[in-house]
Parts: sequence; structure tokens; C-alpha cells
Amino acid sequence: MNLATPRLAIRPLAPADAPFILELVNEPAWLAYIGNKGVLTLEDADAYIRNGPMRMYAERGLGLCVVERNADHLPIGMCGLIKREALPDVDLGFAFLHRFWGSGYALEAAQATLVYAREVLQLRRIVAITTPDNHRSSHLLRKLGFSFEGGTRLGADDAELELYALTPRAR
Repeated sequence: MNLATPRLAIRPLAPADAPFILELVNEPAWLAYIGNKGVLTLEDADAYIRNGPMRMYAERGLGLCVVERNADHLPIGMCGLIKREALPDVDLGFAFLHRFWGSGYALEAAQATLVYAREVLQLRRIVAITTPDNHRSSHLLRKLGFSFEGGTRLGADDAELELYALTPRAR
């Protein structure tokens, strides 16, 4: 998935993105809302990219992508589509470095990703999950047109998450 918006480029993650991933997955917000992925070195970040997003690209044709600013090609976040075994539908995922919050980048990247999901992949229903205390993400999901559906768990022993869904509008 290679997408472009007026300010952003959204492209598949590659091993060269390991320094960015190492920074992103160790930010306080990532650790609080997504969880510790055990990525502590560049080698761990490389393995995360290869065993996560790159594997999902190969197996499912979708996955999380790096979001870069067009002006300087600086990676600022991730956005993409994920197919989790625990959820019946493809879900939208996003995370941005804290220093880029509040600039509309997450909204812009998510909107482009949703257009791709609808128009190219022809997905009729897309979901998203977030922790109950991640108010910024739930606000963004509502802004994108998602509706809160209730609680869900990815695994029997996992904490409860909020499940949002985006379904086609009635014509």
C-alpha cells in the first residue's frame, strides 16, 4: 500500500525503518495504550518489522505502514490495516510520535487508509480497537465516522478494549 496525501506519504515498513520503530514503540503513549512489545534494540525493531508488518503484507496483502512527511521524508507515525485472528473484520491501526500529535497527521493518514480500504480492497466493514482510557484515539475514531460498539478482548486473559466499527452509510 503506497498512498499519498497533500502532506504525507504512506508506504510499507522496511528493515531500514528500524530506528524509527525503536523510537515509536518505546514512547510512553505506545507503552500505555498499545503495550510493551519487547523492542529494546535495533535488532528487535528489525525483527518486529519482519515478523509483524512485512509478514502481514506477504500473507494478507495489508498491514501497518510508515507515515512520512512529504516535506522532509521524516517518519512520524504508523497507520494501516491489520487482520487479527481475534477480530472478524480488518481493523484500522495508527500510532504517531508524540511530538507530531495535534497537527492533523493521524486524521489525514487514517482518512487516506480508509479510502484505500473501501475503494481498493472493497471492505464493507472496518473496525478499530483502543483502550478505554485512550481518549485521543477514541475521539479520532469518532471523527472518522466510527461508532462505538462495546467491549472486546483479543485474548481470554487480555484487558478489555473498546471496539469501534465503520460501516457503509445508507444511500
